[in-house]
Amino acid sequence: METVNLATKFDLIREHWSPKIVGELNGQYVKLVKFKGEFIWHHHDHEDELFLVTRGTLLIRFRDRDVTLNAGEFIIVPAGVDHQPVAAEEVHAVLLEPVSTLNTGDVTNERTRRELERI
Repeated sequence: METVNLATKFDLIREHWSPKIVGELNGQYVKLVKFKGEFIWHHHDHEDELFLVTRGTLLIRFRDRDVTLNAGEFIIVPAGVDHQPVAAEEVHAVLLEPVSTLNTGDVTNERTRRELERI
């Protein structure tokens, strides 16, 4: 058992949209990620996904509405729901999702990260 200092771990992340593993519990990864710009529209067929913003403002577009998350807020995106994260400025976020979750969900492209680094 070790404590995790989020600020120290976020300092290790250099690229946007590339989640890093900082913990694991009950078949779930705790991931840290920096967002900036627009991500792709995607969904996860079998996994719910929690986004917890620790710095900045994250917009998550859904097909029927947009949701804005500020630092200290989170949302759980249910499995199968199309979404597109957008960050006008750099955002730091914690993700909690099953180990099987692929960052680009049902889409495979240059942003897909199959092997995640542990920091």
